[in-house]
Amino acid sequence: MQKTTITILGAGAWGTTLADLASSNGHEVRVWSRGGSATLEAVIPDAEIILSAIAMKGVSDIVSQVKSLPLSPQTIFVTATKGLDPQTTCTPSQIWQTAFPNHPVVVLSGPNLSQEIQQSLPAATVVASENTTAAELVQQVFSSPSFRVYTNPDPIGVELGGTLKNIMAIAAGVCDGLHLGTNAKAALVTRGLTEMVRIGQSWDAKTETFYGLSGLGDLLATCNSPLSRNYQVGYQMASGKILTDILANTAGTAEGVNTCQVLVQRAHQYRIPIPITEQVYRLLQGEITPRQALEELMLRDIKPEYNY
Repeated sequence: MQKTTITILGAGAWGTTLADLASSNGHEVRVWSRGGSATLEAVIPDAEIILSAIAMKGVSDIVSQVKSLPLSPQTIFVTATKGLDPQTTCTPSQIWQTAFPNHPVVVLSGPNLSQEIQQSLPAATVVASENTTAAELVQQVFSSPSFRVYTNPDPIGVELGGTLKNIMAIAAGVCDGLHLGTNAKAALVTRGLTEMVRIGQSWDAKTETFYGLSGLGDLLATCNSPLSRNYQVGYQMASGKILTDILANTAGTAEGVNTCQVLVQRAHQYRIPIPITEQVYRLLQGEITPRQALEELMLRDIKPEYNY
Protein backbone atom coordinates (compact mmCIF):
# COMPACT_ATOMS: atom_id res chain seq x y z
CA MET A 1 0.00 0.00 0.00
CA GLN A 2 0.99 3.66 -0.31
CA LYS A 3 3.37 5.04 2.30
CA THR A 4 1.47 6.91 5.04
CA THR A 5 2.76 9.56 7.46
CA ILE A 6 1.74 8.64 11.00
CA THR A 7 2.19 10.56 14.25
CA ILE A 8 1.94 8.52 17.45
CA LEU A 9 1.15 10.52 20.58
CA GLY A 10 2.52 8.63 23.57
CA ALA A 11 5.75 6.65 23.87
CA GLY A 12 4.61 4.11 26.43
CA ALA A 13 4.60 0.38 25.78
CA TRP A 14 1.47 0.44 23.61
CA GLY A 15 2.38 3.55 21.62
CA THR A 16 5.85 2.16 20.94
CA THR A 17 4.43 -1.21 19.87
CA LEU A 18 2.00 0.40 17.42
CA ALA A 19 4.81 2.60 16.08
CA ASP A 20 6.92 -0.51 15.44
CA LEU A 21 4.05 -2.24 13.61
CA ALA A 22 3.47 0.71 11.27
CA SER A 23 7.19 1.29 10.74
CA SER A 24 7.71 -2.38 9.84
CA ASN A 25 5.11 -1.91 7.10
CA GLY A 26 7.19 0.86 5.56
CA HIS A 27 5.27 3.87 6.80
CA GLU A 28 6.83 7.10 8.05
CA VAL A 29 6.30 7.15 11.81
CA ARG A 30 6.95 9.95 14.27
CA VAL A 31 6.56 9.39 17.99
CA TRP A 32 5.81 12.24 20.39
CA SER A 33 5.92 12.12 24.18
CA ARG A 34 5.81 14.75 26.91
CA GLY A 35 9.42 14.11 27.86
CA GLY A 36 10.74 13.76 24.32
CA SER A 37 12.63 16.25 22.17
CA ALA A 38 10.05 16.49 19.36
CA THR A 39 7.38 19.18 19.61
CA LEU A 40 3.74 18.81 18.60
CA GLU A 41 4.29 21.64 16.11
CA ALA A 42 6.94 19.50 14.39
CA VAL A 43 5.02 16.19 14.21
CA ILE A 44 1.36 17.15 13.72
CA PRO A 45 0.77 19.44 10.70
CA ASP A 46 1.27 17.06 7.73
CA ALA A 47 0.34 13.78 9.47
CA GLU A 48 -2.19 11.65 7.59
CA ILE A 49 -2.93 9.60 10.71
CA ILE A 50 -2.63 10.90 14.28
CA LEU A 51 -2.80 8.05 16.78
CA SER A 52 -3.29 8.81 20.47
CA ALA A 53 -1.89 6.23 22.90
CA ILE A 54 -1.63 8.56 25.88
CA ALA A 55 -3.13 7.91 29.32
CA MET A 56 -6.73 9.00 29.84
CA LYS A 57 -5.80 11.82 32.19
CA GLY A 58 -3.82 13.54 29.43
CA VAL A 59 -6.32 13.24 26.57
CA SER A 60 -8.26 16.50 27.00
CA ASP A 61 -5.09 18.56 27.31
CA ILE A 62 -3.52 17.01 24.19
CA VAL A 63 -6.73 17.46 22.22
CA SER A 64 -6.68 21.16 23.07
CA GLN A 65 -3.07 21.50 21.96
CA VAL A 66 -3.60 19.64 18.69
CA LYS A 67 -6.68 21.76 17.97
CA SER A 68 -4.52 24.88 17.88
CA LEU A 69 -2.29 23.44 15.13
CA PRO A 70 -2.81 23.33 11.34
CA LEU A 71 -4.12 20.00 10.04
CA SER A 72 -4.79 18.44 6.67
CA PRO A 73 -8.56 18.12 6.06
CA GLN A 74 -7.93 14.40 5.37
CA THR A 75 -6.21 13.65 8.69
CA ILE A 76 -7.60 10.57 10.45
CA PHE A 77 -7.53 10.39 14.24
CA VAL A 78 -7.02 7.00 15.89
CA THR A 79 -7.49 6.54 19.62
CA ALA A 80 -5.92 3.60 21.47
CA THR A 81 -6.60 4.97 24.96
CA LYS A 82 -8.81 2.99 27.35
CA GLY A 83 -10.64 5.00 29.98
CA LEU A 84 -13.38 7.53 30.79
CA ASP A 85 -13.01 11.26 31.35
CA PRO A 86 -13.62 12.06 35.06
CA GLN A 87 -15.34 15.39 34.33
CA THR A 88 -17.69 14.35 31.52
CA THR A 89 -17.68 10.49 31.61
CA CYS A 90 -16.96 10.72 27.86
CA THR A 91 -14.81 8.14 26.10
CA PRO A 92 -11.59 9.23 24.34
CA SER A 93 -13.16 8.93 20.88
CA GLN A 94 -16.04 11.18 21.93
CA ILE A 95 -13.54 13.81 23.09
CA TRP A 96 -11.59 13.64 19.81
CA GLN A 97 -14.73 13.64 17.66
CA THR A 98 -16.21 16.65 19.49
CA ALA A 99 -13.01 18.60 18.95
CA PHE A 100 -12.63 17.52 15.30
CA PRO A 101 -16.18 16.98 13.97
CA ASN A 102 -15.09 17.02 10.32
CA HIS A 103 -12.37 14.37 10.72
CA PRO A 104 -12.83 10.59 10.89
CA VAL A 105 -12.10 9.07 14.31
CA VAL A 106 -11.11 5.40 14.56
CA VAL A 107 -10.98 3.34 17.77
CA LEU A 108 -8.26 0.67 18.05
CA SER A 109 -8.81 -1.93 20.77
CA GLY A 110 -8.48 -5.66 21.38
CA PRO A 111 -6.73 -8.40 23.37
CA ASN A 112 -3.37 -6.72 22.88
CA LEU A 113 -0.77 -7.29 25.60
CA SER A 114 2.04 -5.20 24.16
CA GLN A 115 4.87 -7.39 25.46
CA GLU A 116 3.56 -10.35 23.46
CA ILE A 117 3.08 -8.30 20.29
CA GLN A 118 6.63 -6.96 20.59
CA GLN A 119 7.79 -10.61 20.51
CA SER A 120 5.79 -11.11 17.26
CA LEU A 121 3.47 -13.59 18.95
CA PRO A 122 0.13 -13.96 17.11
CA ALA A 123 -2.49 -11.36 18.06
CA ALA A 124 -5.59 -9.66 16.67
CA THR A 125 -7.27 -6.31 17.19
CA VAL A 126 -10.25 -4.27 16.01
CA VAL A 127 -10.37 -0.85 14.37
CA ALA A 128 -13.82 0.71 14.54
CA SER A 129 -15.30 3.80 12.97
CA GLU A 130 -18.49 5.14 11.45
CA ASN A 131 -16.25 6.00 8.48
CA THR A 132 -15.57 2.67 6.76
CA THR A 133 -12.85 4.06 4.47
CA ALA A 134 -10.89 5.44 7.43
CA ALA A 135 -11.15 2.15 9.33
CA GLU A 136 -9.94 0.19 6.30
CA LEU A 137 -6.93 2.48 5.84
CA VAL A 138 -5.94 2.05 9.50
CA GLN A 139 -6.46 -1.71 9.10
CA GLN A 140 -3.94 -1.75 6.23
CA VAL A 141 -1.40 0.37 8.09
CA PHE A 142 -1.14 -1.90 11.14
CA SER A 143 -1.81 -5.39 9.73
CA SER A 144 1.10 -7.82 9.70
CA PRO A 145 1.59 -11.60 9.42
CA SER A 146 1.44 -11.85 13.22
CA PHE A 147 -1.05 -9.02 13.91
CA ARG A 148 -4.49 -9.46 12.35
CA VAL A 149 -6.67 -6.34 12.23
CA TYR A 150 -10.47 -6.50 11.84
CA THR A 151 -12.82 -3.58 11.09
CA ASN A 152 -16.04 -2.83 12.96
CA PRO A 153 -18.76 -0.13 12.52
CA ASP A 154 -19.43 0.26 16.29
CA PRO A 155 -16.68 2.52 17.70
CA ILE A 156 -18.36 3.16 21.06
CA GLY A 157 -18.88 -0.56 21.67
CA VAL A 158 -15.30 -1.42 20.73
CA GLU A 159 -14.01 1.38 22.93
CA LEU A 160 -16.16 0.44 25.93
CA GLY A 161 -15.10 -3.21 25.68
CA GLY A 162 -11.48 -2.20 26.11
CA THR A 163 -12.33 0.23 28.88
CA LEU A 164 -14.72 -1.79 31.02
CA LYS A 165 -12.74 -5.02 30.99
CA ASN A 166 -10.04 -3.27 33.06
CA ILE A 167 -12.41 -3.16 36.04
CA MET A 168 -13.19 -6.86 35.61
CA ALA A 169 -9.46 -7.58 35.42
CA ILE A 170 -9.00 -6.05 38.87
CA ALA A 171 -11.74 -8.36 40.16
CA ALA A 172 -10.13 -11.34 38.40
CA GLY A 173 -6.80 -10.51 40.01
CA VAL A 174 -8.49 -10.52 43.41
CA CYS A 175 -10.07 -13.88 42.61
CA ASP A 176 -6.69 -15.41 41.76
CA GLY A 177 -4.94 -13.67 44.64
CA LEU A 178 -7.38 -15.26 47.06
CA HIS A 179 -6.89 -18.67 45.33
CA LEU A 180 -10.62 -19.13 44.83
CA GLY A 181 -10.30 -21.61 41.98
CA THR A 182 -11.36 -21.99 38.36
CA ASN A 183 -15.12 -22.20 39.01
CA ALA A 184 -15.16 -18.85 40.78
CA LYS A 185 -13.03 -17.21 38.09
CA ALA A 186 -15.25 -18.53 35.29
CA ALA A 187 -18.38 -17.25 37.05
CA LEU A 188 -16.80 -13.85 37.70
CA VAL A 189 -15.65 -13.30 34.12
CA THR A 190 -18.98 -14.47 32.67
CA ARG A 191 -21.03 -12.20 34.93
CA GLY A 192 -18.49 -9.45 34.25
CA LEU A 193 -19.23 -9.70 30.54
CA THR A 194 -22.97 -9.46 31.26
CA GLU A 195 -22.30 -6.29 33.26
CA MET A 196 -20.22 -4.83 30.42
CA VAL A 197 -23.05 -5.49 27.95
CA ARG A 198 -25.56 -3.81 30.26
CA ILE A 199 -23.38 -0.72 30.54
CA GLY A 200 -22.72 -0.69 26.81
CA GLN A 201 -26.43 -0.74 26.03
CA SER A 202 -26.86 2.46 28.03
CA TRP A 203 -24.33 4.05 25.64
CA ASP A 204 -26.21 2.66 22.60
CA ALA A 205 -23.36 0.27 21.81
CA LYS A 206 -24.19 -2.90 19.87
CA THR A 207 -24.51 -5.97 22.10
CA GLU A 208 -22.76 -8.25 19.61
CA THR A 209 -19.62 -6.09 19.76
CA PHE A 210 -19.03 -7.22 23.35
CA TYR A 211 -18.89 -10.86 22.21
CA GLY A 212 -16.07 -10.06 19.80
CA LEU A 213 -12.35 -9.42 20.12
CA SER A 214 -12.62 -6.01 21.75
CA GLY A 215 -15.08 -7.28 24.37
CA LEU A 216 -14.85 -10.95 25.30
CA GLY A 217 -11.43 -11.30 23.67
CA ASP A 218 -9.87 -8.44 25.60
CA LEU A 219 -11.67 -9.54 28.77
CA LEU A 220 -10.17 -13.04 28.58
CA ALA A 221 -6.68 -11.77 27.87
CA THR A 222 -6.67 -9.15 30.61
CA CYS A 223 -8.33 -11.31 33.27
CA ASN A 224 -5.87 -14.17 32.77
CA SER A 225 -2.49 -12.53 32.29
CA PRO A 226 0.01 -11.41 34.93
CA LEU A 227 1.20 -8.95 32.23
CA SER A 228 -1.99 -6.93 32.81
CA ARG A 229 -1.48 -3.96 35.12
CA ASN A 230 -5.12 -4.04 36.21
CA TYR A 231 -4.97 -7.75 37.01
CA GLN A 232 -1.86 -7.07 39.08
CA VAL A 233 -3.67 -4.37 41.08
CA GLY A 234 -6.32 -6.88 42.14
CA TYR A 235 -3.89 -9.73 42.71
CA GLN A 236 -1.60 -7.65 44.91
CA MET A 237 -4.50 -6.16 46.90
CA ALA A 238 -5.68 -9.72 47.60
CA SER A 239 -2.16 -10.42 48.87
CA GLY A 240 -2.50 -7.61 51.41
CA LYS A 241 -0.69 -4.78 49.64
CA ILE A 242 -1.97 -1.19 49.77
CA LEU A 243 -3.32 0.38 46.57
CA THR A 244 -1.11 3.48 46.71
CA ASP A 245 1.99 1.30 47.05
CA ILE A 246 0.91 -0.94 44.17
CA LEU A 247 0.31 2.02 41.85
CA ALA A 248 3.59 3.66 42.85
CA ASN A 249 5.45 0.52 41.76
CA THR A 250 3.47 -0.09 38.56
CA ALA A 251 5.04 0.83 35.23
CA GLY A 252 2.45 2.68 33.17
CA THR A 253 -1.16 3.35 34.16
CA ALA A 254 -3.71 0.90 35.56
CA GLU A 255 -6.66 2.63 33.88
CA GLY A 256 -9.23 0.44 35.60
CA VAL A 257 -8.68 2.28 38.90
CA ASN A 258 -9.79 5.64 37.48
CA THR A 259 -12.41 4.10 35.17
CA CYS A 260 -14.09 2.40 38.12
CA GLN A 261 -14.73 5.68 39.92
CA VAL A 262 -16.12 7.41 36.82
CA LEU A 263 -18.30 4.44 35.91
CA VAL A 264 -19.89 4.30 39.38
CA GLN A 265 -20.87 7.96 39.00
CA ARG A 266 -22.46 7.32 35.60
CA ALA A 267 -24.19 4.12 36.70
CA HIS A 268 -25.82 5.91 39.63
CA GLN A 269 -26.92 8.72 37.29
CA TYR A 270 -28.52 6.30 34.81
CA ARG A 271 -29.55 3.65 37.37
CA ILE A 272 -27.51 0.85 35.80
CA PRO A 273 -26.95 -2.22 38.06
CA ILE A 274 -23.20 -2.85 38.26
CA PRO A 275 -22.63 -5.19 41.23
CA ILE A 276 -19.08 -6.27 40.32
CA THR A 277 -17.94 -2.73 39.58
CA GLU A 278 -19.53 -1.52 42.84
CA GLN A 279 -17.53 -4.03 44.87
CA VAL A 280 -14.30 -3.23 43.02
CA TYR A 281 -14.94 0.46 43.71
CA ARG A 282 -15.49 -0.16 47.45
CA LEU A 283 -12.33 -2.26 47.54
CA LEU A 284 -10.27 0.46 45.83
CA GLN A 285 -11.71 3.05 48.23
CA GLY A 286 -10.58 0.96 51.20
CA GLU A 287 -14.16 0.43 52.43
CA ILE A 288 -13.97 -3.38 52.33
CA THR A 289 -11.40 -6.16 52.13
CA PRO A 290 -11.04 -8.41 49.06
CA ARG A 291 -12.81 -11.27 50.85
CA GLN A 292 -15.66 -9.01 51.97
CA ALA A 293 -16.11 -7.92 48.34
CA LEU A 294 -16.46 -11.57 47.31
CA GLU A 295 -18.96 -12.29 50.09
CA GLU A 296 -21.09 -9.30 49.06
CA LEU A 297 -21.34 -10.70 45.52
CA MET A 298 -22.11 -14.25 46.65
CA LEU A 299 -24.83 -13.10 49.07
CA ARG A 300 -26.81 -11.08 46.51
CA ASP A 301 -30.47 -12.04 46.06
CA ILE A 302 -30.97 -15.22 44.06
CA LYS A 303 -32.44 -14.50 40.62
CA PRO A 304 -32.74 -15.83 37.05
CA GLU A 305 -29.56 -15.68 34.97
CA TYR A 306 -31.34 -13.61 32.29
CA ASN A 307 -34.50 -11.52 32.23
CA TYR A 308 -36.29 -12.85 29.16
